[in-house]
Amino acid sequence: MYATETAARETLEQIMADALSKSGSNRSAVRAVCLAVSGVNHATDEQRILNWLRYIFPSHVQLYVQNDAVAALASGTMGKLYGCVLIAGTGTIAYGFTEDGREARAAGAGPTLGDWGSGYGIAAQALTAVIREHDGRGPQTTLTSSILQALGLSSPDELIGWTYADPSWARIAALVPVVVSCAEEGDQVANKILQDSVEELALSVKAVVQRLGLCGEDGKVSFPLVMVGGVLEANKRWDIGKEVVNCISKDYPGALPIWPKVEPAVGAALLACNFFMKEFHSEVYRR
Repeated sequence: MYATETAARETLEQIMADALSKSGSNRSAVRAVCLAVSGVNHATDEQRILNWLRYIFPSHVQLYVQNDAVAALASGTMGKLYGCVLIAGTGTIAYGFTEDGREARAAGAGPTLGDWGSGYGIAAQALTAVIREHDGRGPQTTLTSSILQALGLSSPDELIGWTYADPSWARIAALVPVVVSCAEEGDQVANKILQDSVEELALSVKAVVQRLGLCGEDGKVSFPLVMVGGVLEANKRWDIGKEVVNCISKDYPGALPIWPKVEPAVGAALLACNFFMKEFHSEVYRR
């Protein structure tokens, strides 16, 4: 096992131990675990993490591994895997399920492959707009003064060093509120960045809905649309989440937006419970 995998497994084991300790429980009392992890895209990813979990928990514990988007969907549907979830935070992904278990996804490939509409995507376009204005290749924008002020920089030249000193996705994505504020104040460049992001996010959902036929043959069948992530949370006047729903509803009026009241971790717990009960009832039936 590579050192990074060993570290990941040890971190996972510590997190599990802390959670059990805080709840006043122990590993032997656990009946089922659902771990929802970003980057679980193939059966090999799932099996690797299942092996880690099996090392941590006794053999009687039922173990399930899912992509984190699946838990996010479950957080808005009380554990039922049906409908579509749109996550837009640092990154973005759309993930959906039909009632008979078919699934599909769109986006979620990371910023290098174009997670447009994500917090990183929005902020990266804003940073690019600043450099373009500074070079004389782009229009004037209040993004320049606003971003420089937010970062404590005096010149766009300093922005290059700031960006590459630590190009972590979350660090870049943290500039989204600045972009929203500029758009709300009427900056056309910032407004276009947000509008383009709305269209990209809506396209991801539409792709999943179309592939799964969630909308029915007439496009009007109702289905839950779970909205998760900081980018989709209501802002003052420029409400990205609301605009995404409006864009989707033009083609699929049956989309029923849900902003979960609980964290995706609760969705993972609901999935574990539902998976366990399904296995339990199957075992009883076989007897």
